[in-house]
Amino acid sequence: MTLHLPGADGTLRAYEPRTEPRAALAPAGAFTSRTVFSAAHVVADPFADVSPDSPAAVDWDATLAFRRHLWSHGLGVAEAMDTAQRGMGLDWAGAAELIRRSAAEAKAAGGRIACGVGTDQLTAGTLAEVRAAYEEQLAVVEESGAQAVLMASRALAATARGPEDYLDVYGHLLRQTTEPVILHWLGPMFDPALEGYWGSADLDAATDTFLDVIAAHPDEVDGIKVSLLDARREVDLRRRLPKGVRCYTGDDFHYPELIAGDEQGFSHALLGIFDPLGPLAAEAVRVLDTGDTDGFRALLDPTVELSRHLFQTPTRFYKTGVVLLAWLAGHQSHFTMVGGLQSARSLPHFARAYELADTLGLFPDPKLAEDRMRNLLHLYGVTP
Repeated sequence: MTLHLPGADGTLRAYEPRTEPRAALAPAGAFTSRTVFSAAHVVADPFADVSPDSPAAVDWDATLAFRRHLWSHGLGVAEAMDTAQRGMGLDWAGAAELIRRSAAEAKAAGGRIACGVGTDQLTAGTLAEVRAAYEEQLAVVEESGAQAVLMASRALAATARGPEDYLDVYGHLLRQTTEPVILHWLGPMFDPALEGYWGSADLDAATDTFLDVIAAHPDEVDGIKVSLLDARREVDLRRRLPKGVRCYTGDDFHYPELIAGDEQGFSHALLGIFDPLGPLAAEAVRVLDTGDTDGFRALLDPTVELSRHLFQTPTRFYKTGVVLLAWLAGHQSHFTMVGGLQSARSLPHFARAYELADTLGLFPDPKLAEDRMRNLLHLYGVTP
């Protein structure tokens, strides 16, 4: 049956939903040519009596089931990261529980997991307090048996006086890690509070400081995760890394070309868009494992339009579209988010996300997705 989807101009357009799913993508094992993480969302408890500023109420069964879905397709899970609404509905207490539960589930499932380490116990503080906050979180992650991802810190951005403070804090942390970590540079388009990270709003100067941190501790850095939505800058940075330090792209606009790489190298991946794209992304990487770059691009290039739509400005609200698609795909029973973030995007945005995902064949049950989208439209006042 035809759906009438609202556009940004306020008019309705007719859309004929897909009637058949694309060929099922069977679960399979690990990849051989790239290391790939999906930054996974959390599923809210829809029956919890909470408000947007309450501690998060998480549906742990549904949250962990989604991680098992990702692991079953060979993807690693990047846990308690930006996609899990760190600092946007999920506080440190909730993140710590998420890390412990997911790390235990990863052991049981044989899945790879890396977990975010930040300072979200603090809003601001001295450099010593920032270091202590990082240390507390690092201990939780390492005790869980997961790999650590040192995330950018709002408190450090607010406290640091210049590049030397970043060198001091990160050097202090890297000297005490038990296993090599991933350093995460999250751009201000994802979090405005991180403007001027690494001690400068000049990205060339900031890049130099970032590389100085790595050069001083190459054995303690497994890789870097770059989320600046600037493919040229990522490639330039990738080529300047010490031997053995990986680049994990976090660029949700240019990921096919960055993962495919060039004659001088390639990026691995740690991506929020691989939450809704999980099985398709996994299939594309397996094609790449065979050396078929064209086949890889043929599968993944058509997904970029959807990704650019979900990550459009204000980019930090991309999580809303990710959770919408998880609901439409049947991975959760409701469209509710911690912190009430389901209200962060408009109905026209939802409609276009559905249309693009349905066209790609992302929904295992297109009829379920259609029915749920129809209910959402009706809730907003769209009548047949």
